[in-house]
Amino acid sequence: MNAKMKLVVAAAIAAALAGCSTVSSDKAAAPSWRDSGTHYVRDAVQPYVDKGWCPGAISILYKDGVAEAECIGYSNVEAKRKITMDDAFMQCSQTKGFCGVTVAKLVEEGKISLDDPVSKYLPEFKTLWIKASQTNDTVTLVKAKNVLTVRMCLNHTGGFPFEICAKQGNIRGGGWSGGAPLRQTAAIAAASPILFEPGTKTQYSNTGIDVGAAVVEVVTGMKWEDYLKKEVLDPLGMASTWFWPTDEQLKTQVEMYECQKEAPAKYRLENGMQQRPYNDGHVFASAGAGLWTTARDQYKFYKMLMNLGVGDNGVRILKEETVKSLLSVSTRPKGLGGYSLGLAAPEPEKDNEEAWFGHGGAWGTNCMVNWRKKMLNLWVVQLNGNPRPWDKDRHAAADRFFKEAVDTSGVDAYTGRVK
Repeated sequence: MNAKMKLVVAAAIAAALAGCSTVSSDKAAAPSWRDSGTHYVRDAVQPYVDKGWCPGAISILYKDGVAEAECIGYSNVEAKRKITMDDAFMQCSQTKGFCGVTVAKLVEEGKISLDDPVSKYLPEFKTLWIKASQTNDTVTLVKAKNVLTVRMCLNHTGGFPFEICAKQGNIRGGGWSGGAPLRQTAAIAAASPILFEPGTKTQYSNTGIDVGAAVVEVVTGMKWEDYLKKEVLDPLGMASTWFWPTDEQLKTQVEMYECQKEAPAKYRLENGMQQRPYNDGHVFASAGAGLWTTARDQYKFYKMLMNLGVGDNGVRILKEETVKSLLSVSTRPKGLGGYSLGLAAPEPEKDNEEAWFGHGGAWGTNCMVNWRKKMLNLWVVQLNGNPRPWDKDRHAAADRFFKEAVDTSGVDAYTGRVK
C-alpha cells in the first residue's frame, strides 16, 4: 500500500469512528448501520457545548441503512465525563409509546378492543363525574354521558388531568416519585372528577396512559412493567431499560442541567417530579412517564417502530398492519389533532410520505421515525427550562442529512465493511 493510499484509508477510518462510538462489548448490541461520515449535528451543536450552554447531547440520524451518530459534550460537566451511547437517562413521557405498544399488541391478539369501555376491565370507571364549575369552595359536578374507552385513555381524549398528583385525602396517585402503583392510580382517577365529556376534547395526561396500563394488567394478569419487559424489552435486547436504574448505571447517568440565557447551564440535582434516590421503594412504575434507558437501547425501540414491528435483531414485536393502523397514524376523532396510542402521530389525511411519528420527553429527549422513507431522528439531553438556541441549528442539520444523498461506498471499501 503506497503512502497516498494509506492516507485515504486513515481518513476513511477516522470518519467512520469520529463522534459517537458504535462499538459495543456485546456484538448483538452493535447498531446495524453504516457510518455516513458526516458531522452535521456535531458542527451545529459543538459551539454551544464549547460555551457551556448545552452540557452534552446524543444525536442519531438514520436514513435507509446509513447513520450519523454523535456524542457531543458531557454527561457530567463538572467531572468532565464525556457522554456516551450507554449512559442512562430519564425518558419521561417517551414512556407513553411503550404503553401504546403493549396495548396495540393485545388489540392485535384480540384480547382488547380500543372501543371497549374501560369499565369492562376496571368497574370503578362505570360512572364518571365532570367538573362543571367551581366557585370559592364549591365544586359543581355533572354526570358524564359518554362512555370512557380504552382508545380515549391512550390518545388523551379521556378528560383526565395531566397528573392525579394533588392529594386526594391522604393518598397520592401517579407514578414517578412518591406516587402509587398503577391500579391504585386508576382507582384514584376513577374517584376524581374529569375535566370534560370523554372523547370531545384533548388534555395531555399521564393519568390516562396509566389507566390504559392498568387495563393491560387486568387482561394479562401481570404487572404492566413485567408484561412490557417480557413482550417488548427482552425480545428487543433492551437490557439497560427499566424503571429502577441500577446503582452501577447511576454512576454514569446523564446528569440534569438547567438552561440559562446566554450562560453556562447550571447543574440540577433533581426535578421535583422525579426525585433521588431513583431506584428505591418510593419510585413506582408509571406508563405515562418514568422509564430509564440509554441511547443504544432507545434506538432499538424506535427502530422497531420504523421497521413496522420488527426489531433490529430480526424479532417481530407487532404485525406490520398494527403499526400502520394503530401507532403511526392518529386514533383521535377528526379535528382533535394527531395522536395515536401513546405516540404523536399525523391525522389520517396527513399520513403520507412526509409523515413522522414518535414522542418526546420532559427533559428534552425526542425520537421520531418515518416508516415509508426508513428515517429516524433521535436526540438525547437532560435539560430543564429554556432557552435552547441550538435546537434551530440542529434541526437544520438534521434536515440537511435527510435531504442529501449519503454515499459511504468509499469508506465501506477501505474499512472492509460489507453492505
